[in-house]
Amino acid sequence: MELIAVYPDPPPPDLARTLDMAGYRWKAIASADEAARHEPSGGWAGAVVAADQDPDGAWSVCRSLRKRDTPVAPLLVLVSGGQLADLELRDELFDDFCLAPFHPMELQARLRHLFFRGADTTRPDVVEHDGLALNLETYQASIEGRPLDLTYMEYELLKFLAQNPGKVFTREMLLSRVWGYEYYGG
Repeated sequence: MELIAVYPDPPPPDLARTLDMAGYRWKAIASADEAARHEPSGGWAGAVVAADQDPDGAWSVCRSLRKRDTPVAPLLVLVSGGQLADLELRDELFDDFCLAPFHPMELQARLRHLFFRGADTTRPDVVEHDGLALNLETYQASIEGRPLDLTYMEYELLKFLAQNPGKVFTREMLLSRVWGYEYYGG
């Protein structure tokens, strides 16, 4: 089994024990920068992020692991029952979640399911919708084969909307999902 990233460092004891009992190889990380520094040459095989104790730090790590040239997948998040409403605003940052405190068998089953499905199901190489084509690897966009000249944020907004056709989003949801919480504009 390849190495998976686990946040925070040190991880909750029940999480470490469950991963060890299930036979996973893992490395605890304290931040997104540390995840980049300690990343194996073949990339992380996945990640488990405990968001129940330090939600801001955890979501920052999730965002960093997903907004890279090669997004880390699968990514499982541990949340408390009081954080369930927050998941809707962040569903692009994780593949599955588990409520903490968790039963070890449930966490193992969720991880097995995620790794069985494989990382390829989380993001396709090209998003297509009604003549629009977005290449996720090269950041190129075209309509009916004609290239579009877009800024980075225009591309990100178009990509988000194309990946969620037919859905309506509030301004707040778009700001948090596309620009992230670091956005301070009007």
